[in-house]
Amino acid sequence: MTNAFSAVDEPAAIETSASAVSWGSIVAGAFAAATLTVILMLVGSGLGLTMMSPWGSASLTTFAVSTAIWLVIVQWLSSALGGYVAGRLRTKWVNVHTDEVYFRDTAHGFLAWALATLLVATVLGSAISGIVGTGAQATTGLLSGAAAGAASQASSAQSPSANELAGYFVDTLFRPADNTPAAAPSAAGTPQNNASATGEAARILAISAANGEMSADDKAYLARLVASRTGLPQADAQKRVDDVLARVDDAKNKAKAAADKARKASATTALVGALSLVIGAFIAAVAGVLGGRQRDEDEARFSRSG
Repeated sequence: MTNAFSAVDEPAAIETSASAVSWGSIVAGAFAAATLTVILMLVGSGLGLTMMSPWGSASLTTFAVSTAIWLVIVQWLSSALGGYVAGRLRTKWVNVHTDEVYFRDTAHGFLAWALATLLVATVLGSAISGIVGTGAQATTGLLSGAAAGAASQASSAQSPSANELAGYFVDTLFRPADNTPAAAPSAAGTPQNNASATGEAARILAISAANGEMSADDKAYLARLVASRTGLPQADAQKRVDDVLARVDDAKNKAKAAADKARKASATTALVGALSLVIGAFIAAVAGVLGGRQRDEDEARFSRSG
């Protein structure tokens, strides 16, 4: 007896077992993009150092804008190369709808960019950051002066430390008046201890800096201490204390401005870097489509001519 279901045909297989991802072309595109990125970063570092020579007139803003533009250019060129190579070298997909081909080429370009980005970040990141960072730090030192240089790690070794700054202001307080010996006698006729006086003044300045201002009692006592050590009249000693406190506040404000400037520069660099990566991903996807289309068109043309 014939089976009633024997005449029913099995559905034809419509899905191929081959993967739609050509990893060989993706890896090739990633290596091409990574290599070009390294070359362009080295070129950019050299151009930056040339532009920021001591005899040049470029400002720090110009350097920052040029760096941002160069990052976009690096991503643009390297991503375009990597995406195009990935699209051009992938295998041809037969019996696949045109829209699906475009999607796969887009994915190949994006994957090539992603792999190149990871490769540069993990393997070559330290070398590139060291080269570019050296150039950036040298340029910053040339342009920003002592205040901005104190905020950077490279120039911090050349900037005065907190102890040196405090010692400088204390020394300023106890500079003797004109034609007055450095060790003026006290009222009792006994020279005061220099280390004791300067140490006490340093502690007063440190506490005042921590509190944000100096109390009236501390300011009056410090003025008397300065007057007894320098031979200045009380009014002149008070004026010297006020001048030194103003200079301390000015130095503190400059340090805050330098720190805020460094923070803003770091935030801007991060945002520009993220933007350049997004641009690179888009360019790589478009280049992958262009490379894949060029590959299919060339093969179809050669097949017809053959």
